[in-house]
Amino acid sequence: MDVDRLRKELETFDQQHLLRFWDTLSTDNKTELYNDIDNINLEETTQFFARSTTQVNEDQEKLDDRLQPIPSELHGSVVRTSIEKLECYKQEGLRQVANGHVGVLLLAGGQGTRLGVPFPKGMYNVGLPSGKTLYQLQAERIRRLEQLAMKLTGKRGRVTWYIMTSEHTREPTLEFFAGHNYFGLNKDNLVVFEQGMLPCFTLDGKIILETPSKIARAPDGNGGLYRALRNNGILEDMERRGVRYTHVYCVDNILVKMADPVFMGYCIKKGAECAAKVVHKESPTEAVGVVCRVDGKYKVVEYSEVSLKTAQKRDSEGRLVFSAGNICNHFFTTEFLNNVVNEHERQLKHHIAKKKIPYVDDNGHCVVPEKPNGVKMEKFVFDVFEFSSKFVVWEVLREDEFSPLKNADGEAKDTPTTARHSLYSLHQRYILEAGGRFVDEEGETIPLIPSKTNPKSKHEDGSVEQNGNGICNGITNGHGNSNTNGCQKSYVGQNLVVCEISPLISYAGEGLEELASGKKFTPPLILKSPEETHQMLPNGFAHDAKDGDKCAGETH
Repeated sequence: MDVDRLRKELETFDQQHLLRFWDTLSTDNKTELYNDIDNINLEETTQFFARSTTQVNEDQEKLDDRLQPIPSELHGSVVRTSIEKLECYKQEGLRQVANGHVGVLLLAGGQGTRLGVPFPKGMYNVGLPSGKTLYQLQAERIRRLEQLAMKLTGKRGRVTWYIMTSEHTREPTLEFFAGHNYFGLNKDNLVVFEQGMLPCFTLDGKIILETPSKIARAPDGNGGLYRALRNNGILEDMERRGVRYTHVYCVDNILVKMADPVFMGYCIKKGAECAAKVVHKESPTEAVGVVCRVDGKYKVVEYSEVSLKTAQKRDSEGRLVFSAGNICNHFFTTEFLNNVVNEHERQLKHHIAKKKIPYVDDNGHCVVPEKPNGVKMEKFVFDVFEFSSKFVVWEVLREDEFSPLKNADGEAKDTPTTARHSLYSLHQRYILEAGGRFVDEEGETIPLIPSKTNPKSKHEDGSVEQNGNGICNGITNGHGNSNTNGCQKSYVGQNLVVCEISPLISYAGEGLEELASGKKFTPPLILKSPEETHQMLPNGFAHDAKDGDKCAGETH
């Protein structure tokens, strides 16, 4: 160990405090700290911090005068597209799947800390009757997608699933998939890689020691994807496998459509190299980023960067002008990813978040602070939009495709309960669209009540909760339009319609007519594929199913 060299380098960047416990450390701890520091590019990392803090001050100004909405010709929508065109997009997406040209890339670096669990979010079970975790639901959607592509083309294509983990989620994720036989996927088509870590800084720019011999680090954000693609040889893997188009998404959306063939087909038909799937903002003040243009470049602008006056602007049809809510659901060509990694990755800015970061005090004692004492730096996956010259947006219905899981039950939104109920609502509508009906135990049709006239529902304990989706859980006509005259409420409490359809049976409501048409079902209705056992048990870290305990609904 060349300690003198290391000490001089630290002094150059005003980080010499990292060696203040050196003389008290054991030989092993000295080696640990030396390697920890030596693996940091101090010049680059301190520049990241300096630029990030400078940008925070510069970004305080509102962006109103510089904002423009996405041009209408680049802003597609499931609601405003004909059934024939949607089918065209879907078939194009399925053909690309059959040809092996489609990959999916999961951003799975997050732990389930806010959910109250010590393991990765993907291993979380929201309490569905099947006991399926987020990872299993997503794996089975990939399998069904491959089947649909095979049915259309006669070709047995493969979808490679890339999963970017963090230092903390990699091993648990690998063990979980191996322990469940990869949920029926080909092991060779699962590629797990790790994102980078960055040192944490104090508010005045000093790298934080977590212990006398260890630097405090944090994942570099979902925008660390691009450096991780390069450092882990993922782009080379994509090219070797023939992957031309990649769907990138976050782990916590229970309704996510893996490599959605309609979205993929739309992007490919439009000749896009980069795209965002979005939902319409619920209100001008909804705390969600907006996909738009800033100074002519495509970006996601945080709601706090726009004045209320601008957020409230509406067009001639009464729609919000800045309505494209970002849901971290993106499309990239492999060519574009190569260009970003090789030409633009160093231009991506770091965003800072003030956090409570455990540290070691001057006496060598580890301290857990009660208020933010430092910053973590991270990049955002969508910050590459500005480098695209062929960018499009595809708007979908929130109740069909977006219900994130972020908080433990007891919080106002984005909980296991709201996620579970969103899936029930979606699957309930699939049955209705396929010609089925739901009846109570006396055989009476469960009344159809538009959600807008009854936005709140009662729990078993009498407490009141907003509808999990926040918008009408209506019957859609397959074209994306809500039929508010026949909108079936997703009942909560004693009247909750519990309906879970295995992804192995249906990817997005297709193929259910034979099972449902002309039939009546008494909730709970649990539809399983032939390969699934009669009694489905929880896979992994499960919570008891809360909304029903029958394995299948009674048919009449």
